[in-house]
Amino acid sequence: MRGMYKHASVALFAKLATGHIISHQASIDYAGAPPNLSTLANFSLFQTWRPRSHVLPAFGQIGDPCMHYTDPQTGLFHVGYLYNGTGASGATTEDFVTYTDLNNKSANFIVAGGKNDPVAVFDGSVIERGINGTPTLLYTSVSYLPIQWTVAYVKGSETQSLAIARDDGRNFTKLEHGPVIPSPPFAVNVTGFRDPFVFQNPQVDSLLKKTNGTEYTIISGGTHGGGPSLFLYAHYGDESDNFKTWEYIGEWWHEKANTTWTEAGWAGRWGFNFEVGNYFALDKDGYNPQGEIFTTVGAEWSFDPIVPQVSDNREMLWAAGKQSIVNGSIKFEPTMAGSLDAGRSAYAAAGKAVASSSRASQKSGAPDRFLTYLWLTGDFYGTLNTPKAQQNWTGSLLLPRELRVGCLNVIDNELARERGAWRIDAEHDNGTVTLATLHQKIAREPLAAFKSNANAVITQAGGLRSSGATFDRSPSSKHYVLSASITFPSRSNCTMAGLEILSGDLETTRIYYQFSNESLIVDRSRSSAAVATNDWVMTETESGKLRLFDVPGVIGTKVETLDLTIVVDGGIVEVHVNDRFALSTWIWSWYEDSKNIRFIAEGSEVEFGNVTIWEGLIDAWPERST
Repeated sequence: MRGMYKHASVALFAKLATGHIISHQASIDYAGAPPNLSTLANFSLFQTWRPRSHVLPAFGQIGDPCMHYTDPQTGLFHVGYLYNGTGASGATTEDFVTYTDLNNKSANFIVAGGKNDPVAVFDGSVIERGINGTPTLLYTSVSYLPIQWTVAYVKGSETQSLAIARDDGRNFTKLEHGPVIPSPPFAVNVTGFRDPFVFQNPQVDSLLKKTNGTEYTIISGGTHGGGPSLFLYAHYGDESDNFKTWEYIGEWWHEKANTTWTEAGWAGRWGFNFEVGNYFALDKDGYNPQGEIFTTVGAEWSFDPIVPQVSDNREMLWAAGKQSIVNGSIKFEPTMAGSLDAGRSAYAAAGKAVASSSRASQKSGAPDRFLTYLWLTGDFYGTLNTPKAQQNWTGSLLLPRELRVGCLNVIDNELARERGAWRIDAEHDNGTVTLATLHQKIAREPLAAFKSNANAVITQAGGLRSSGATFDRSPSSKHYVLSASITFPSRSNCTMAGLEILSGDLETTRIYYQFSNESLIVDRSRSSAAVATNDWVMTETESGKLRLFDVPGVIGTKVETLDLTIVVDGGIVEVHVNDRFALSTWIWSWYEDSKNIRFIAEGSEVEFGNVTIWEGLIDAWPERST
């Protein structure tokens, strides 16, 4: 559970001695009403909602994505994640499409139990050319639990320690050395002190007058009575120091408790404690150390701002801004901010710069870029009593995303001038402005592979549509990518429009844009018949703020087109919109016939572009099937 136990339940999972999973799918009637699923046989639900094309362990519970790196020797990209509450596991990929487990049965490459981490291993990140040129992990070593931002912090509970990659990353050997960052900043009453993220940045070198190529780390947390913070440290010494000495630079970023970038809701709340902070620089092409400074942070907050209570409310946010020296310290000031994913279960994003020279990038011709993975918790941060023994896995990572600075040319009016998840980048004499924001899109390799390797491609003709019109042909499975566009006649003539997916006689999920509150909505209220007999099934509606701007048309002004990319992969549904918005969630649809797709349009008919569905996706783990 996040905070108390690093938001990954410490419950372990039953596994067969061989490590193979036995599925009893044939004994379950998916045409009949769902029973209490906890009464079914162990492993019987293994395939029911399991994603095919996402990163998750062979079995057991996945936690935060973390510890990613490109191996300088092999060029392979390593994806890491917390696993089963005991340590971290991971996999390698050469294309971001298929993955190979680092260890058999997804066994951990680092586990708790050392002198620095007797209780737990929390998130960390990898210096790719670290000690002796070997990938070196800086991670949070935990000596005491519980840790939570609403309780007093126990000194020494979270420290930062080092481990060195062995056997091509299959194991990380901890240094026979105490924590290299043994405590939070002196005399600071922190709410948390974890999740170091290492980076290099020439802009920071210049501001701090440090040697070019200095390694830095931000550590996430906050201060009691103050608010959330990212603390900045710099490696102090040369290569012979082996990264054992770190200098505290200061509070790189701090926000007042439970405040927000904008009360209009475009960027969530900063909350009381930051977690999983990342630091990177972007331009319009991708990753650029000289580009605009960005950070992604997990924010923990409470509904009660006066007497904060432990809650399950977390948000995965991003911010871009400027750095400057203030009173001798380097400070970050946001110039725009937003949600990285509006899904309530989507959290703990962790990314890494991926060079154009890496194996995956060479294959696809991608430029230098920053890729990030998010965690989609399967039991809502350990608060739901999901049928773990029957399913034998919990949670998944979402598809990797490429981040860059995105630009949009829009009409210069109050919609563009409002403080939101964008900023004005340029003003023009023709009555338009160029807005900048965070561009996020599913990484090019998996998206291209899903389309080129589809076992069926379905095209539904567009045109003016009203609600209820069913597709001529719907998918035959619950694994596909759907692409659609919606053009609205005006802001006043249409109240909402979108699509129903995973629909049948007794279940449906509605995904639509609603003008009244400028929100993309995933209505899960009828998404799963299993909710009647299983109180852990979440069917609450999820939503996120999304503005469709006024843009120049062929004649006059029009409303920006809504471009949807929806990935359905077992129980995971990812909704990506206009390359700047995402909402990811679980849909626990039960019935075999819940596969239909229908149009939604209320207020007036709406112009839909042609809808294309690529069925099948790709088995991301071919070696597990052999």
